[in-house]
Amino acid sequence: MATAMVVTAIQQSPINDEPVYVAAAVAYDQRGSLQVNPEHPPLTKILIAVGLQGADVHLDPAYKIGLKLNDQWTLGRTVLYESGNDTDRMLLWARLPSIVLTLLFGLVVFFFARDLFGDGGGLLALALFTLSPDLIAHGSVAANDVPVAGFILTTAWLLWRARNRPKLYLPLAGAAFGCALASKMSALSLFPVVLVLAGWSMWYASSAPTRRRLLHAAGAVALVGAIAVAVVWITYLVVDPSLNVVVEPRFRPSSRLKRLVLKLMPFPKPYTDGLSIQLKFEGNEYKSYLFGEISDTARWYYLPVALAVKEPLGMLGAWLVGLAAFAVHRMLRPMVPYVLLMPAVLLGVAMTGSRDLGVRYVVWLPMFMAVAAGAVVVFRRRRVAIGAMVALVAFTAFSTVRAFPYYLPYSNEAFGGPSQTYRYLGDSNVDWGQDMRRLGQYLGRTAPGEPVWLMYYGPAVPGYYGVNARNLKDVPVSDVHGLVAVSVHLLATRKDQYTALLADAEPITTIGHTIKVYRLP
Repeated sequence: MATAMVVTAIQQSPINDEPVYVAAAVAYDQRGSLQVNPEHPPLTKILIAVGLQGADVHLDPAYKIGLKLNDQWTLGRTVLYESGNDTDRMLLWARLPSIVLTLLFGLVVFFFARDLFGDGGGLLALALFTLSPDLIAHGSVAANDVPVAGFILTTAWLLWRARNRPKLYLPLAGAAFGCALASKMSALSLFPVVLVLAGWSMWYASSAPTRRRLLHAAGAVALVGAIAVAVVWITYLVVDPSLNVVVEPRFRPSSRLKRLVLKLMPFPKPYTDGLSIQLKFEGNEYKSYLFGEISDTARWYYLPVALAVKEPLGMLGAWLVGLAAFAVHRMLRPMVPYVLLMPAVLLGVAMTGSRDLGVRYVVWLPMFMAVAAGAVVVFRRRRVAIGAMVALVAFTAFSTVRAFPYYLPYSNEAFGGPSQTYRYLGDSNVDWGQDMRRLGQYLGRTAPGEPVWLMYYGPAVPGYYGVNARNLKDVPVSDVHGLVAVSVHLLATRKDQYTALLADAEPITTIGHTIKVYRLP
């Protein structure tokens, strides 16, 4: 898994969100400013800033950080491509903290499953974790999806351990959940669940009379909640003790009730300001692509269908076996709130959201379901069950290794594999702009210096990678001759004269399963 993530991190150009996260990390480190990317909490970007210490990043001291949200994209482009920095080196160092964290979360998966099911269950869970194409893909970019997922998983594991040693593990669970809250706002939906489980773990651990057990449970709830909130405060104060962020008026809540709720929340004002931005985003409509159909509204079934496409068939089978074990065996029922409740709540929230943009929004699922799959060891016919699980893991390994090193566009064999994913899904499921570097290398080998008409979905600057790009915008179709390179996301989702021109053309090659190259007469 480490090899796959490092190779992926080296080969890929920036994906759509990375320039902003890198820009925020540079603003934290060199300006002590929270103004960049205020819609997300700082922890992931602090970790990126730590990684960037190895990249010798320069930003002109005279550069003024803008106060508008869209200014963060300009800063990202400036830092990556216009300040004399080594872009490839910057990206690798920015991605390394995420890679290290992902591997550490693999250890959490192993120890969690081993605590529940013994060594065999732990090894099965770890195998499924390390073979997840989604975790490899999103663990190898500088973004917040895998960090928040891993910290949530760590919280669940520590709460389970708190049933036996609450004084040690409840504070650690609070800190882990605080890290999740400080990584991404989506963790907020689990706040009631985490507090209830904290109270329940203390109740289970206590042997005192009922009234004192209730007091102990209430104390556990207060302790975990207070530590989680404190961690969020610390991450903001580390960056800027003045907590100074200017939020555009368009992102301030118009409802008096929303303003009151945000004001009463025990978080620093930049956090609640970021939450108000996210709430505004959630009220927008986003185009989504699913099985050839483009929709302006969210579809509740989008994520389950996308998961059926994106997860290896062997892994889906292993998940079902694990769920069957939980359904059949009563001895596993005490584990259900810790292993299945959190992902169930998160999945419900994600399915009712407005952004059908990719399975990265549920990247915690391969983590929790890997743990759940370890339950196979409790079946009566243990050897048969474990043999079946080993076969499913082997099938998963075959599918995942075969996809190397193209994990973002991965889909399973039932849907044709990575080369066909764009026919069913779009955006971060397939094409997130990651292959501009590979396109430049291909053109340098086969057509050095030749200009190419480009329709690209992503943040990379083509010229930096040796792509002599000509924009198709406002050019008559009759003028388009020679090399044409098109991102598959645009090929699938745009319907205009240019995609019509290419509809019957045969590409001469496909770069990384995401950029099709044509030669038109």
